[in-house]
Amino acid sequence: MTRPLLRDLCAALAAALLVTAAVLVGRHLQDTQHTLFVNWPPLLATWGPHTGPGTPAALLVAAAVTVYGPALAVRLPWRALLAVSWGAATAWIVSLALVDGWQRGIAARLTTRHEYLRVVDRFDDIPGTLRDFTHHILLDSPDNWPAHVAGHPPAATLTFVLLCRIGLRGGGWAGAWCIVAGATACVAVLVAVRALAGEGLARRAAPFLVLAPAAVWMGTSADAYFAAVAAWAVALLALAVTGRWAGWAAVSGLLFGLACYLSYGLTLVAALGAGVLLLGRSGVRERPVPVVALLAGLAVVPTAFTLAGFDWWEAYRLLVTRYHQGAGGVRPYGYWVWANLACAVLITGPATAAGLRRTGAVLLRRRAAPIRDVRRAAPRGDVRLALLMAAALVAVLAADLSGMSKAETERIWLPFAVWLLPSCAFLTHPRAWLAAQAVLALLLNHLLRTGW
Repeated sequence: MTRPLLRDLCAALAAALLVTAAVLVGRHLQDTQHTLFVNWPPLLATWGPHTGPGTPAALLVAAAVTVYGPALAVRLPWRALLAVSWGAATAWIVSLALVDGWQRGIAARLTTRHEYLRVVDRFDDIPGTLRDFTHHILLDSPDNWPAHVAGHPPAATLTFVLLCRIGLRGGGWAGAWCIVAGATACVAVLVAVRALAGEGLARRAAPFLVLAPAAVWMGTSADAYFAAVAAWAVALLALAVTGRWAGWAAVSGLLFGLACYLSYGLTLVAALGAGVLLLGRSGVRERPVPVVALLAGLAVVPTAFTLAGFDWWEAYRLLVTRYHQGAGGVRPYGYWVWANLACAVLITGPATAAGLRRTGAVLLRRRAAPIRDVRRAAPRGDVRLALLMAAALVAVLAADLSGMSKAETERIWLPFAVWLLPSCAFLTHPRAWLAAQAVLALLLNHLLRTGW
């Protein structure tokens, strides 16, 4: 066994120990103090071993991607690889969701008392509802919004309102929208990695983006849709700053603005945007047009919602109050500030823990090489990918330290988790690591009943 592989295994073991500690300490806190408000800490889940109609398909997809994924990722034409990745990611998410059956796994997910579909009828007058939106955020306000509606800007709920208006009513269509759109996040990340760090690394990352344990929570969660919007915002910005059509920057800005009106936490995607601008700074200096286009696009959605009468800053201020009125005000920060990271391990898997170790090694080599021997410096593409991963980690840590992400981060952090997965491109023995990713996802989905 080589020394780098041994260090990779140690990183994966350390991640496993973090999860174990979060489970044991969380179980003790919940049993003695009842302050975590989760049944299977650190996850919002209950113990319930089960199988379902999606089990055979999930096993088949896992086996196929593990065995054939790395080779296909190298051989397929680039556009075919993107299409196959989207299809395989969709199949993986759907098959895992169907382990719980169509109704519980997909159709009913977005119809529970906390979810968006419960209030679509209250948006008959969209401009009037937007003007009145902040008056229903607090728990003691009249006709207060359900938790997820109150916890997000109105673009999240408006998405499902518009789906209903074009005839796609009900939880089945809403679930299908989130799955199909959410699966495109892996394509967006591949596009960004290729533009910023090279096609070779993007191809090596592709199977890991497809077979992510995060798929357990992407079917069916609106956060999967949010993740895709944010991912495409970053990907199109990467295309713009690396010499492609400058108009992509305007579309990127439009999506960044939309992301901020889908979820308050997605403002932290700015860390990834800043990372992309840093990596593309030479092109930006030569052609500042993409930055101007980005800012112009970024202004569109906030301006539209503001003119319609929705005050983002006032809504966020009220949300913070509501957060502390409920379980968020009771859940102990001292536990969740590190247990959230255990949740991140579970949605990104042991391979990502090892990949992030290699990411750190690449950055250390880059820093030390000029002092010792420039020939020992990491390849340029590796460094650029490592810097992108560092930007994603900044977003995760900011969300963690904010105190507004206490529990349920296995779902809430999906938009950030997809950007940690490309670190797996640094790994050797990809099939073994893919198998570990698949086993984790299958165990989580078959042993626990997840929900929110």
